[in-house]
Amino acid sequence: MHQPCRIVLTGGPGSGKSTLLAALNGLGERCVAETGRAIIQEQVRSGGNALPWGDRTAFTRAMLERELANFHRAAGSSRLWFDRGIPDVLGYLRLEGLPVPPALTDAARTYRYHRQVFVCPPWPEIFVQDRERRQSPEIARQTHAEMVRTYGELGYTLVEVPRLPVAARAAFLLDRLTAGPADQPGR
Repeated sequence: MHQPCRIVLTGGPGSGKSTLLAALNGLGERCVAETGRAIIQEQVRSGGNALPWGDRTAFTRAMLERELANFHRAAGSSRLWFDRGIPDVLGYLRLEGLPVPPALTDAARTYRYHRQVFVCPPWPEIFVQDRERRQSPEIARQTHAEMVRTYGELGYTLVEVPRLPVAARAAFLLDRLTAGPADQPGR
């Protein structure tokens, strides 16, 4: 059975991941938007409290459920780009000092993405806060560091995305993915 190529973009908030995925989408690549932002928008609209500034445990459960669904949804694809992945949920819990359920650790080890994980580093010149992104630049840096640590501990090869114009960043991703290791999940 053909194994889809699931590629993750990770890093701290405000580092250009979503903009970069939009550019990839414009080039015909299939992309999955960030689940955390979607959950925040849904919770705010419905008056829910599964929010990073509300019930963080419920927020984390919702993110994990959505990330797992996104992972499995990729089964019919040849290649799919993700704005964050299951290990990001693990990193978020660590960053927040919240307990990590064994099921989450198991999911991060079991459901594997492409061995190359692309990391967008902190970029103060483009960082902005908004209604969903309330983190400070310092928290964004800490998030970046935690994602690097989490994906590294899980055995992924981390590739830093250079701070370039969006089209050049997208070209870097496509070139690096083509030139990189085979499209096999990391172990």
